[in-house]
Amino acid sequence: MTNEERDAAVPTDDVTQAGEQSAEAPTSAAPAEAAAPGEVTDTAIAEEAVAEYAEAEEPTSAPVAASTPSVDDVQYGVGPFSVREIALTSVWFVAFIVSFFSVASVGFNSVWTSGLSWILTIGLPTLAVILIVMRRLSPEGIRRVGSLGIDQFASVAFSVSAMLWLQMVWDSVSFAVQGGPMLHSWVAWVELVLMAGGVVLTVFAPFLPTLKEDFAGRPEAPAHRNARAVRKIIARPRPEPRPAPAPVYAAPAAVSEPSNEAVTDAYAPDAFTSLSSESPSNEAAPAAEDLTTTVQPTAHQAFWALSPVERDVLDVQGNPIFSVGPTAWALVIEDRGEVFVVRHEDGRVGFLHDVSGITRG
Repeated sequence: MTNEERDAAVPTDDVTQAGEQSAEAPTSAAPAEAAAPGEVTDTAIAEEAVAEYAEAEEPTSAPVAASTPSVDDVQYGVGPFSVREIALTSVWFVAFIVSFFSVASVGFNSVWTSGLSWILTIGLPTLAVILIVMRRLSPEGIRRVGSLGIDQFASVAFSVSAMLWLQMVWDSVSFAVQGGPMLHSWVAWVELVLMAGGVVLTVFAPFLPTLKEDFAGRPEAPAHRNARAVRKIIARPRPEPRPAPAPVYAAPAAVSEPSNEAVTDAYAPDAFTSLSSESPSNEAAPAAEDLTTTVQPTAHQAFWALSPVERDVLDVQGNPIFSVGPTAWALVIEDRGEVFVVRHEDGRVGFLHDVSGITRG
């Protein structure tokens, strides 16, 4: 059914009556007539559009409720200070006054006249209380001492002071038990009690019923760098051992018959390093000295030589290392006139000083 057919089917009186009802009660919605199954009426379409519009406007048109702090978040105190801070300041004030009395049982000797003992006994608690008062009066002032917060520093200060006063009382009691007089006066006992109270108000305050309100509901703040969790430590990797350089050996020249060709790789340059490291002690000294100044790892003219008799080839110290004879040709890698530099098949190099009757190949 089209819109024109639906409009024609509605009686004129019904339309007039519907208009009068809408004018009289604009805020009241007339009940929609039951529609046939599967049929979409204009009333259903209008209602759906109104619902979507209401959902879209609801977040912006809803009134914002003003948040009021709960009773648990409110902390009452005395002026700008909490109950715990007032109690801690009172304990310190009494201890500060008592510290001017003599701590010794004989003569006058207070902690202020006993060298540097005043720093730990009463000086640190005094500094801690001053920082606590300044924190309330000047919130943007000093916020921490090193990596410690002000309450943490106060816990340390009163704990150290209490231990020192306990040491004084312990010395007095132990000396008196052994038959001696009391070393310290009533000041040490009073100070010990007061500093123990300071420890309760600082170290154990977060666990006590009334005092823990001073620590509840504090805003979150990033920790100091020194107060954060430590980094994970791993084992340092061991350096990989460097591979040892492969030894370089001079391969013996493969020669099947005598030849006069220039041999460029007939010997290794390192062979002459050992020959020139020391000066010879026999008659071969001139040849060895000449070798240290003239022999360089360059190409040499080599030739084959045949000794008529068995003759020893010597090293730079004059010790025989191998021999040449009439049964085999020897490779001479350098001719120095009266001395031949001879190379063995296994790579050893030595000097042949007796060159008489040598047959050149």
